[in-house]
Amino acid sequence: MSLTPMMQQYLEIKESVKDCILFFRLGDFYEMFFEDAEIASKELELVLTGRDCGMDKRAPMCGIPYHAANTYVGRLVNKGYKIAICEQMEDPALAKGIVKRDLIKIITPGTYTESDYLDETRNNYVMSIYIDKSSDTIGIATSDVSTGEFNVTNCSQNINLVLDEISKFSPKEILIQQDIDKKNENVLKERVNCYFTVLNSSYYDNSSIEKLKHQFKDFDISLYNESALKASSSLLLYIHETQKNDVSHINLFDYYSVDDFLSMDINTRRNLEITENIREKSKKGSLLWILDKTNTAMGGRALRKWIEEPLVNKTLIEDRLNAVEELINNYTCHEDLKDSLKDIYDIERIVGKIASKNVNAKELISLKLSISKLPQIKNILSGLKSNLFLKMYNKLDTLEDIYDLLNKSIIENPSISVKEGNIIKDGYNEEVDELRDAKSHGKEWIASLENKEREFTGIKSLKVGYNRVFGYYIEITKSNLSSVPEGRYIRKQTLANAERYITPELKEMEDKILGAEEKLTVLEYNLFTEVREKIETQLNRMKLCAKIVSEIDCLSSLSTSALENNYCKPVITEGDETEIKDGRHPVVEKVISNGNFVTNDTLINTKKEQMLLITGPNMAGKSTYMRQVALITLMAQIGSFVPASYAKISICDKIFTRIGASDDLSAGKSTFMVEMWEVSNILKNATKKSLILLDEVGRGTSTYDGLSIAWAVIEYICNNKNLKCKTLFATHYHELTQLENTVPGVKNYSVSVKEMGDEIIFLRKIVSGGADQSYGIEVAKLAGLPHAVISRAKEILKNIELEKSGHLDINEIAADNNAAKKNKTKKKDTAVKQIDFMDLKKNALIKELSDLNILDMNPMEGFNKLYELINKAKDIQ
Repeated sequence: MSLTPMMQQYLEIKESVKDCILFFRLGDFYEMFFEDAEIASKELELVLTGRDCGMDKRAPMCGIPYHAANTYVGRLVNKGYKIAICEQMEDPALAKGIVKRDLIKIITPGTYTESDYLDETRNNYVMSIYIDKSSDTIGIATSDVSTGEFNVTNCSQNINLVLDEISKFSPKEILIQQDIDKKNENVLKERVNCYFTVLNSSYYDNSSIEKLKHQFKDFDISLYNESALKASSSLLLYIHETQKNDVSHINLFDYYSVDDFLSMDINTRRNLEITENIREKSKKGSLLWILDKTNTAMGGRALRKWIEEPLVNKTLIEDRLNAVEELINNYTCHEDLKDSLKDIYDIERIVGKIASKNVNAKELISLKLSISKLPQIKNILSGLKSNLFLKMYNKLDTLEDIYDLLNKSIIENPSISVKEGNIIKDGYNEEVDELRDAKSHGKEWIASLENKEREFTGIKSLKVGYNRVFGYYIEITKSNLSSVPEGRYIRKQTLANAERYITPELKEMEDKILGAEEKLTVLEYNLFTEVREKIETQLNRMKLCAKIVSEIDCLSSLSTSALENNYCKPVITEGDETEIKDGRHPVVEKVISNGNFVTNDTLINTKKEQMLLITGPNMAGKSTYMRQVALITLMAQIGSFVPASYAKISICDKIFTRIGASDDLSAGKSTFMVEMWEVSNILKNATKKSLILLDEVGRGTSTYDGLSIAWAVIEYICNNKNLKCKTLFATHYHELTQLENTVPGVKNYSVSVKEMGDEIIFLRKIVSGGADQSYGIEVAKLAGLPHAVISRAKEILKNIELEKSGHLDINEIAADNNAAKKNKTKKKDTAVKQIDFMDLKKNALIKELSDLNILDMNPMEGFNKLYELINKAKDIQ
């Protein structure tokens, strides 16, 4: 059996979009067939049916009404599917043979633009990554098609740097080259949860790069390296192929250096809970949750970007801080500004829809209402004097010409569909007014006809009606048919209880009314298109306006959060010292039940207070304290006031954190392996201007190994002349506190604890000096361990402490310790010594002596080595 012509057409189109679910237009429905139908019926909960296709078995099929397509597309895209829309390109009633159909759009997770199904507070990014095998660079290009944003950078051949950029943008889709190294591909797919699309070599050829010249005005290829060009050209080509429409709003090639912003890797962003909390992956409980007081969708997106990209330029940071301060000091001005911002719609995404010719009349009215607030905002800015607001005032275009055009042309409450009429205002176009009059008068004539015919026939139930199939008609019930004058009406339709008639006059008026309606609908659509095209020529002006408004909204938001939370303006310095008085964790202080957050001071630099070594029990607040120092630093570099009574912040280039345990078992990595990998990454990439947070390094292995690693890491950070950066290091290894006397830059701090009999109270105050014990049993008691476990733990601890200066027989404190004591004298000395900090140095010296090969040394080398060992031995004594 052969395929039907329609099914043959379907399969030919489907062949070109194998990785998509194909929405195939058939009349008033989009139909899906075969595997696509099975997937869609499951994901969208649609009934799976079948259709004869010329094969032995019916083709599985399901469908959706064409007018509801956006709802179903949105659901599928959010589940990670790509959708191809195949439309009828001619009227089926006029088609000769099979209806012509073609692909009009491909919708992917990263290129979806329908605002109804996008999170208005975050960008919808698609990212292209190109790894140049012939050089040492990687190109990264990122775009939000809905707003026109297009960012490009490149970095060294370090996949961790790529992961950092991915974590910053959180793209919904990533494009990678077909010949990518499998190791890199696996790392990306293991570490990143998004949709991946593989592109063939044609996306990276010279013709693709040439397209950049046409897309971006005055684009100079010679300014960028090959990896950046190939990443950006492949992304642009992919956007063109999916949108299959104009994307003229993507017109700014925004190249940036990764060094332009404070760098944070994926672990740091997660551990500091910058834009989402760790547990629920939601905004609540994050820094963004605290700072986001924006009034516009585009302001919300911009603030998220500010938080993801803190600044490193002192002047730019201070410009933001001064603007925030000015709003704080001008209450009335600030309140007026917020009131104006509340009435502004998402100009960025409306502009994107205008460019793609997908905007409707309601959205143009939203644009008009937004523009109407710009003069008020400009007037408010005129009273502000800080540098940033002065620049904004000079650049803000109030777009009066666009407002006037929209105000004259589009009615206040238009139809959503631009092809159903009811769009153009009276008085804008003379022909529209004439057709509306004809339509209106015709309907008045129809209404008068009903009264006229009732009077003439005496049939009070006679009515004039309309439907799309039969047009206008006169309806008379069967009980009144005897009263119908002979020859007055022409029979049109017979119903169960009535007859329907027409007259020549009624038919003539119907033609006039319907002709006027059809002409009016077509004319209104054409006029709407003209208006849209006129506005489209002003895309750049509207984009700049949207950018300024979103930045104003960000500054307003930071001012509001500073006022609400009693933040202070930080002093920004390019020196090496950070000083914080009465610092607070911005999130924890808002969520603690008693509302009494304990403040802490911080002094850290690259000299005597380089490494703050923090000891103390679990649950006492070490991790919270370290995070708050990092968050206060980050907030300051965003341009935000900070939770403290005073803060002097040294600009950091990178923040690293190694906090908490997270087994990566799916990748075959244990807690300890992940911890060591993270520490290694920090030590390789940190610089003198970085801030490092290390929590319990080495706890995932044996005590001796863990202590040795922690000790070595501290020495490496403090002694390495290329590093020596500000570090907060929390540990349970109390032996490490002795490093304050031997390693320059180490300063001991601990969490203050108050003992009351057998009870302890965590004061959560960071004080100078190391802790002398960890209070682990007390913490276990607070956690609710059974009384028997707590009692036994205290008994074991007491025995260990009694023996810590000598030998400890594990059998002596075993559960059956009576039997153990009887057999003690019979056993060999198998005790283990209590861990002592100096034992490590002794063991290291013994091992070094035993490994020494004097036969490989000349006399001078031998004397030098002996002198070195003597000095080490003296240090141990």
